[in-house]
Amino acid sequence: MNRAEKAKYETRASVLKALAHPARLKLVDVLSEHDEVCVCDLTEEIGMDMSTVSRHLSQLKNAGIVESDKRGQMVFYSLRVKCLKSLFGCIESVVKCNVDQQLKVLS
Repeated sequence: MNRAEKAKYETRASVLKALAHPARLKLVDVLSEHDEVCVCDLTEEIGMDMSTVSRHLSQLKNAGIVESDKRGQMVFYSLRVKCLKSLFGCIESVVKCNVDQQLKVLS
């Protein structure tokens, strides 16, 4: 693998690593349904304290998945790209395919 290919795959891996937590996946789902959401509303939606949600959002932001806009004391987050829903749909298709295959083995 040459240097350019390695950089491409490392970049993909860093995005996937940022998504690789149930709370962050839930944050992306919530943000995909709205143009922007205040961090205070995200804490309520996720059911975690503000510092934990902020750490998860920070990881998503560092990976380039979300962006933030601070207005006074409040911080609003939004997705930078909307295509993650289709990625999640693809992942769910893989899971369904695996379940279907396992069910065939059992019958």
